[in-house]
Amino acid sequence: MTAIEIPALNFAALLPLFIVVGTGLLVVVLDLFIADKKSLGWLSLFGVILAAIVGNMQQGGAGFDPAFQNVSLLDGYANFFNIIFLSTAALSILVALGYLGRVGLHRGEYYALLLFATSGMMAMGMATDLMVVFIGLETMSIALYVMSALNRHSRPSGEAGIKYFLMGSFASAFLLYGMALTYGATGSTNFSDIGSVLTAGTVAPMAMLGLGLLLVGFAFKVAAVPFQWWTPDVYHGAPTAVTTFMSVGAKAAGFATLMRLLMVSFPAFAVDWQLAIAVLAVLTMTLGNVAALAQKDVKRMLAYSSIAHAGYILVGVAAATTEGIKSVLFYLLIYAFMNIGAFAVVGVLEQKEAIGTKLTEYAGLARKNPWLAMVMALFLFSLTGFPPLAGFWGKLYIFRAAVNADLTWLAVVAVINSGVAAFYYLSVIVQMYMKPAADDAPEILPSTPATRIALAVAGLAVVLIGILPASLVDMVAKGVFG
Repeated sequence: MTAIEIPALNFAALLPLFIVVGTGLLVVVLDLFIADKKSLGWLSLFGVILAAIVGNMQQGGAGFDPAFQNVSLLDGYANFFNIIFLSTAALSILVALGYLGRVGLHRGEYYALLLFATSGMMAMGMATDLMVVFIGLETMSIALYVMSALNRHSRPSGEAGIKYFLMGSFASAFLLYGMALTYGATGSTNFSDIGSVLTAGTVAPMAMLGLGLLLVGFAFKVAAVPFQWWTPDVYHGAPTAVTTFMSVGAKAAGFATLMRLLMVSFPAFAVDWQLAIAVLAVLTMTLGNVAALAQKDVKRMLAYSSIAHAGYILVGVAAATTEGIKSVLFYLLIYAFMNIGAFAVVGVLEQKEAIGTKLTEYAGLARKNPWLAMVMALFLFSLTGFPPLAGFWGKLYIFRAAVNADLTWLAVVAVINSGVAAFYYLSVIVQMYMKPAADDAPEILPSTPATRIALAVAGLAVVLIGILPASLVDMVAKGVFG
């Protein structure tokens, strides 16, 4: 009798993801019995930190082996993205512990949904098969749809959830159709097998069309022009704690999958997709920055700023080199701290709908709350790219990768856009430090210890990485696949 071969599963490689999912399930159960929802937030934070510790211990060990018949891989690349996802989740939980209670939205399901969304992001970062990509993408997206509409008594929040759901469904359809065409052209859904077939054989028009549809789907997820129209309304309408999380996590997850897919599966089409990504980068940077200039609401301004930063990251992707990948990893981790910090300050000042987010309501903040004004200025300067803060090194690394890939014209466009961005970032700083507060300005409620911890961690990261960027560069070098 022939022995039945049992497929290698390698559960250990997915242990960090299982910890996050298990914590989410535990939160769902305990939510039925625990009245103090803050304790569920702290439990979620513990689970995220535990997953990060386990993932760090696995580096260089069995975690580098393929898992579940080579459909998932916890290599250095996935490990680095897990650091980004788990850092984003941890900081977002700290922000939510202060924000949700103040606006009357402290519910246990928020933390469960955040953990499930994080697990979807981690699955996308580790995916080496199109089917796993789709499972991770939908796990993340469905959780974010619900989180966007968390405030059932707010019309903007409800609209944000509906818009995100409808537009996300269309994007998922494009993505799935692209996967189907790619499978039809190559006979496989595995990244490496797709790359081998396309490199060895004749370029199939069906595969080209599949790649085009895949780019459309991922462009939506990372908020690239012209698929960004949902972003300002969803980011502005969703509760600020939710916007804080998804503005970084969803974008990082999209880039994690996109870069691995392009570099492993479609190197044969590199000339074609490099040009397409470069054009997307120019459109995304330009529209995001120009639209942000016209905004009078800081939360909406940061939403358009998020679009512009997707354009900067696309510059690194367009380089199509190892250096380009490194620059994107470096930038995404820095971006997580900068953007979460900025949105966290918005959340502290926000009291209810349309109060605390207008640009004029930041007038005199430096006199009313010097600590908040200082950290907000720090994050805005870093987002602009002022040295010696972390944002400066992130942009420099991205632009240098483009120049070394003979895309100097793209780097020049990116530098010009960075100059445009300075106008709207500095307008907030001018309001905080040079304008007097209005007589009817809303009172600033004290921030909670959890929020202060989040702001302190994000601020220290922006400063320390800016002063000592070499240590992060060394980490990034370990996070690049072949």
